[in-house]
Amino acid sequence: MVIWVIGLAGSGKTTVANMLCDAFRAAKKPVVLLDGDNVRVVFGNDLGFTKRDRLINARRIRSLCYLLDQQSMNVVCAILSISQADRDWCRNNLNNYKEIYLDVSVDMIEARGDRDIYRQYKDGETKNVVGCDIKFEVPQNTDFVIENKNSIDDLTYKTNIIAKIILNEND
Repeated sequence: MVIWVIGLAGSGKTTVANMLCDAFRAAKKPVVLLDGDNVRVVFGNDLGFTKRDRLINARRIRSLCYLLDQQSMNVVCAILSISQADRDWCRNNLNNYKEIYLDVSVDMIEARGDRDIYRQYKDGETKNVVGCDIKFEVPQNTDFVIENKNSIDDLTYKTNIIAKIILNEND
């Protein structure tokens, strides 16, 4: 099983992915966490953050997921995943693929102070920011949507419900 957790920077992907991994481990099911930022490090930080580089990183992560999936590993992946084509590839090529979309606006993330990158973009200090000058293609056929507009308790509650559903399907 591959669980693809997607959304903008600061939307809560890593938090949700870690909670899902904890649920798998509590259920005594093996799981591997792949985080987009960590995968960049594994490959030597050879990519920047242009749209092209982001798509290359997504292909690398898809390939790692495919390799682990072929060995019957459960994988939770936290990734921006800007392209519907990448997500379609996952749905068509991975066994028991599940997609969780964290729906939260750039304005909400910026207001929370979760990511300084959006302020830096607005101030002209940076570019290649997904949701600003790089388009994020909103998922067309996701399995779960979490509107992460409230508290961490709300995010935890919603993630726990999804984890129970996924683990029950995986028995």
